[in-house]
Amino acid sequence: MIEVLAPGPYATVQDLGRPGHAHLGVPRSGAADAPSLRLANRLVGNAEGLAGIELTFGGAWVRFHDGGWVALAGAPLTATVAPGRPAAGRREDAGSAGARAGARAGMGVPFWVPAGAELRLGTPAWGLRTYLAVRGGIAVAPVLGSRSTDSLSGLGPEPLRAGTLLPVGPPEGGIVADLAPLPGPRPAVLRVLQGPRDDWFTPEAPAALCAGPYVVSQDSNRVGVRLNGPELVRAKEGELPSEGMVAGAVQVPPSGQPIVFLADHPPTGGYPVIAVVTAADLAVAAQLRPGDEVRFTTRPAR
Repeated sequence: MIEVLAPGPYATVQDLGRPGHAHLGVPRSGAADAPSLRLANRLVGNAEGLAGIELTFGGAWVRFHDGGWVALAGAPLTATVAPGRPAAGRREDAGSAGARAGARAGMGVPFWVPAGAELRLGTPAWGLRTYLAVRGGIAVAPVLGSRSTDSLSGLGPEPLRAGTLLPVGPPEGGIVADLAPLPGPRPAVLRVLQGPRDDWFTPEAPAALCAGPYVVSQDSNRVGVRLNGPELVRAKEGELPSEGMVAGAVQVPPSGQPIVFLADHPPTGGYPVIAVVTAADLAVAAQLRPGDEVRFTTRPAR
């Protein structure tokens, strides 16, 4: 069991989401930066799809009622293990004593948190979202096959708050002993494909989108990254009937300021989509902070 003492600005339980329900109006949700959650899970021997904790701008503080292996990936931050006493009736894994002596608390490496100890996390040096995986996974009750918190629909567990108790599942795999290579700050450039409604815009609009830069708005969240920058002018008046949306869709409301849909985007939307961010760059979009500059490009990866 893990007890949340302080969740930081915003923290939720996330796995890889609940695909296959868009026709019922249910978003996929899941980790905004899925590659980072997968990496953290691999480091502690979990299947990649087990649930972990997604921290927005760090600042969390949690207590482990039982000892556990932990790994962090995503936006890099400092991690401190403060010693404590096991809860009544709890014991540490006797086989972990030797491993604990050489374990390090940090990014991209599994480390041991003893029973009763507290894990305190700082704020990221860059990026926005950090993923905390625990061996065995966070075992809250699944909803429609997923343990993810969906900030738009309200499905799944509530956002974490002080006093939240999170059960941990049984361990299955082995620990990865080697340090994982972690990506550094990635260029804030999002590769895009032509959107299904680019004909709703003036011929100059696609070039304006890629001329940039755009600045990430304070109103951004897990639903989408809202941007301020060159206005994308429409050639048609009115609005579309609602139609299906995907993660990475670049929707343009009447203001002409684009929104890049993230994990908690609605399954349908009525604003025209001028472009779609490639799946490979969704993790880059998920790590953009308010105030960051970002550009779009139609050039393929080299």
